[in-house]
Amino acid sequence: MRNLRLDLCYDGTRYRGWQRLPGREDTIQGKLETALSRILEQPIEVSGSGRTDAGVHALGQVANFHCDSTMEAAEILRQLRRYLPEDIGIYSCVDVPPRFHARLNARAKTYRYRIWNSEQPCVFQRRYVAVMPERLNLDAMMQAAERLVGEHDFSAFCGNAKMKKSTLRRLDVIDIRRQGEEILLDFTGNGFLYNMARILTGTLVEVGWGERDPKRVDALFGGKREQAGFLAPAQGLCLMEVIY
Repeated sequence: MRNLRLDLCYDGTRYRGWQRLPGREDTIQGKLETALSRILEQPIEVSGSGRTDAGVHALGQVANFHCDSTMEAAEILRQLRRYLPEDIGIYSCVDVPPRFHARLNARAKTYRYRIWNSEQPCVFQRRYVAVMPERLNLDAMMQAAERLVGEHDFSAFCGNAKMKKSTLRRLDVIDIRRQGEEILLDFTGNGFLYNMARILTGTLVEVGWGERDPKRVDALFGGKREQAGFLAPAQGLCLMEVIY
């Protein structure tokens, strides 16, 4: 049986997230599986590198699937581009070794959160940024970010209160910078808990507003969800890259 890798992007605005949902057609995984099953004339299950939330975007998502078809990968790519909606784009479709798994083989991921930090109107990027006009203190945010980097128990940054698996994760980089009217926050780590990037963002924003001491964010490790910051809006987050 063949194993094929998909590299793709999507605008998550009108979707309920990556993961297929019973009785719903508005998920990325569901759209891919429906299209592939039609193209290859057999039931297809797609595995993604991770489950992006409802409204979250991806510039560099990776997935894989198995099939018996002899159709060339280039033709599968052509057909996918024909049948998928215009807000889901496929960069490539290639055969990969049988043991490749988009999620299990991933070593790290990078997420980017975009904040429109200005009182100026943001009309054309409103689907891809979170509008927060109150000026943010980047120096304080960067001080806090330094304390969040490393391997820690990020339980306070997990939106799943019933999480039974380990909440230990490693953040390799948190890069914060201003670019015009925007503030960009890039998070790179070996794995992200449910809502983790958005809660990290909310926590850092509270530091930037002066509502939280940047020298005390490391006291959150091993804590409870309500101790960390607010859940930043979904539309500001984008999966940028999966590293293998």
